[in-house]
Amino acid sequence: MKRLIILILSATSLYSCRKLDQPITREYTDAAYWRTNDDALAALSSCYENMSNDGYFFGDEALSDNAYVSGDGFNAVSKIANGAYDPSNGRVTAEWGYRYTCIRKCNVVVLNIDKVPGMDSTLKHRILAEARFIRAYSYFQLVNWYGNVPFYTDLITIDAAKTIGRTDKAQILDFIQSELTDIRSSLPVNNYTGTAGGYAEKDKGRITRGAAIALSARVHLFKSEWQGAVDDCEKLIGNTTNGTYGLMGNYSDIFTTANEYNNEVILDLQYGGGRTFSSQRSFLPQTVALLRSVLVPTQDLVDDYVMLNGKGIAESGSGYDENDPYKNRDPRFEATILHDKSTITDFDGKVQTILTQPGSNPSTNSIDDQGASPTGYYFYKYYDRTASNYNSSLNLIMIRYADVLLMYAEAKNELGQLDAAIWNQTIRALRVRAKFTDAGATEFPGGTKEVLQTIVRRERRAELAFEGIRPFDIRRWKIADVVLNKPVRGIKVTSGAFTKDPNGYIIVENRIFSNPKHYLWPVPTFEHDQNANLGQNDLW
Repeated sequence: MKRLIILILSATSLYSCRKLDQPITREYTDAAYWRTNDDALAALSSCYENMSNDGYFFGDEALSDNAYVSGDGFNAVSKIANGAYDPSNGRVTAEWGYRYTCIRKCNVVVLNIDKVPGMDSTLKHRILAEARFIRAYSYFQLVNWYGNVPFYTDLITIDAAKTIGRTDKAQILDFIQSELTDIRSSLPVNNYTGTAGGYAEKDKGRITRGAAIALSARVHLFKSEWQGAVDDCEKLIGNTTNGTYGLMGNYSDIFTTANEYNNEVILDLQYGGGRTFSSQRSFLPQTVALLRSVLVPTQDLVDDYVMLNGKGIAESGSGYDENDPYKNRDPRFEATILHDKSTITDFDGKVQTILTQPGSNPSTNSIDDQGASPTGYYFYKYYDRTASNYNSSLNLIMIRYADVLLMYAEAKNELGQLDAAIWNQTIRALRVRAKFTDAGATEFPGGTKEVLQTIVRRERRAELAFEGIRPFDIRRWKIADVVLNKPVRGIKVTSGAFTKDPNGYIIVENRIFSNPKHYLWPVPTFEHDQNANLGQNDLW
């Protein structure tokens, strides 16, 4: 059982332990609360519990062209992805309530911590910084999905909640940026040694200074503030002042329980103890997880992985063989996706060969089977063989150092400054780690900003696939109306009664994404019915 600990003040030591991965069950009243450091830390734990969850982490992938969810799984995200939703959609409604619940919890901490008598100043400011980070993160999620939203930092009353209007997203983004800058000095770095300025070993998983800086860089990218993103990234790249980060030697090892808290992780969602997830049962082959496979990769994602020589499959000289489509591809492809004839070691230690083509024997994982992947692919990344009864305690990585490198490369390119030196620090480093050896893939290709933009964006997709990043990228790049406004495709087949495109690839679903309507979600029906002052986003 992993030990994610909250530090509390004690008589013999500055800190003692409380597990963040255990739900808060203590009942209390306002009058009896905020008497001890433990009270404040328990309230902070509740903020952590509401920062995110596995349903959003994995389900968000299907809000992009990387994945598809069959049926109404993951709060009906497929209805959003195919444009067949309205303000009453389950995910649209749940996201709003989830984020504001978290914001209220954070406001409780920020506004009440001064009531605790005799609290150590360092501890107090650290708790405040963590709560403000989580609040900023929650507002950032809201702005990404809804645009203008209600904004407050107090404990809003029920009456006020029924009349509050929405604040311009630019003002909220400015607040987020200001918060992330202001809290940095109160957050320790990730050296985990227990020395001054760092967290002790027992504190792994807590928000650090590096997380505040990395999230700030992400906000700058969202706002197309390229120099701001560069400045933030340079605080973490080749600079140990704000934390010691680097790339793990092997890509697949990042996403295992044995390597949690490695120095590539900047921010992760904590699981273990009383908090586990079983979402992997929805994306693994049903012969492995014994459940229907509903969250699955798309052919479009598969097609975007480059060849070992760095060329896209449609480029001249790539060496791509349509009859052997998975040969000589980006090694991260095999680490992320299971395809026809892939092998996987199941929970019982047995090696299974996954067969997805129609007519396969056995047919359990083929597209012929009702419970199998409708695209003929399965996700492999984040498969946790150590899970007990399929319930995983594996932490889910929200920000890692590879993302910082990719943000840096993107921002530098948008400034017209992506040269061989920056390439070597970023894209080349990632590809060498992925085990590319061909100079065509590792050496700086040169070219115009537009040519390099295509390479950087493709690299970002391959490196971060199935990590919940793609839906936000396609929206900030304003390409969602292109990549989501076409059919979801699966494997190429030569037999069977399947709907296929002219090239023989299965068409799973037709998607519609209207520009500008679908770039923002609507205000949920329930919220609008309670408060007419919220108005509604355009075209909804």
